[in-house]
Amino acid sequence: MDFELSEDQRAIRDAARAFAAAELAPHAARWDEEKHFPVDVLRQAAGLGFAGLYVREDVGGSGLTRLDASLVFEALSEGCVTTAAFLSIHNMAAWMIDRFGSEDLRSRYLPRLTTMEMIASYCLTEPGAGSDAASLRTTARRDGDSYVLDGSKAFISGAGTSDLYVVMARTGGEGAGGVSTFLVEAGAPGLSFGAQERKMGWNAQPTAQVHFDGVRVPAANRIGEEGEGFRIAMAGLDGGRINIASCSIGGATLALETAQAHLATRRQFGRALGEFQGLQWRLADMATELDAARLMVRRAAHALDAGSPRATQYCAMAKRFATDAGFEIANQALQLHGGYGYLRDYPLERIVRDLRVHQILEGTNEIMRVIIARELSRG
Repeated sequence: MDFELSEDQRAIRDAARAFAAAELAPHAARWDEEKHFPVDVLRQAAGLGFAGLYVREDVGGSGLTRLDASLVFEALSEGCVTTAAFLSIHNMAAWMIDRFGSEDLRSRYLPRLTTMEMIASYCLTEPGAGSDAASLRTTARRDGDSYVLDGSKAFISGAGTSDLYVVMARTGGEGAGGVSTFLVEAGAPGLSFGAQERKMGWNAQPTAQVHFDGVRVPAANRIGEEGEGFRIAMAGLDGGRINIASCSIGGATLALETAQAHLATRRQFGRALGEFQGLQWRLADMATELDAARLMVRRAAHALDAGSPRATQYCAMAKRFATDAGFEIANQALQLHGGYGYLRDYPLERIVRDLRVHQILEGTNEIMRVIIARELSRG
């Protein structure tokens, strides 16, 4: 068992860190303040291969592993959690097309998705179907060589800006077996969007409801067979959970490093804060939790790459642990700054706000416990 990264993996991580330092970190606070979605910068990231990380190379992807991708998302999140997280969603959507789509869909969409000429969104959650995603009510009715979609999706990242929507809709009976997956292009008649949500964090990406009112989609735009959509959506989320956990680790890394620098220079009671043993122990605990989270995420990524039957369990474990730990580390870093941590002059309050939602999306951490318990019962 070798815990060291390969030379190629270090090069991938270093390239992502350099991009984050040059193109993300200097602007992250302004993007958050202005609620600006930096599409131009996302396309620059795509130029480095970051928009199709584990998409096959014949359609413009980078053909990397899930572990490689985890390194990228962690490094990018040290610059801007929100931008890295959106890129992770785009990658998840692109992979679903690459893995389950027809050759026609792959050739039509992936060359433009891997350059981010087209931006993709993932549409599973509905106003009445959150954690109980299999109860979704958006319908897709077959009509000749098309399907007609009706319904709404909620909390969709990129809504109103994205060019392509990966949509789970009901083609059959109740439950997971009645769900299918479709690709809906922006501009389709009957496709509309709600008002932008007013969020605690993730302000540098748009979030809104997506509405389908008789939206006609060619049958050729169905991914997989009828009834396979929920399985496809869940397969996407295994990788998505690794990605968002990696983003939590990146944000927590920045928070920890910021706290270390602050404790080394801030003086109270005649000495640097870093000289107080209680605060040293707090940093030690934060560093330990961060390292444990990183190791769990990398094991999950390795399991997914290897096709391990326990991959789903490991992905859920890693997502639950890393997103909880990441938020707590950032929150502790803010506390160590005292009143300064609460100010927008420092990155801590933004990191705390951005990481909080990671405990909710890609399956809440309560649902992660349900998945883990279910997998344990199977032995």
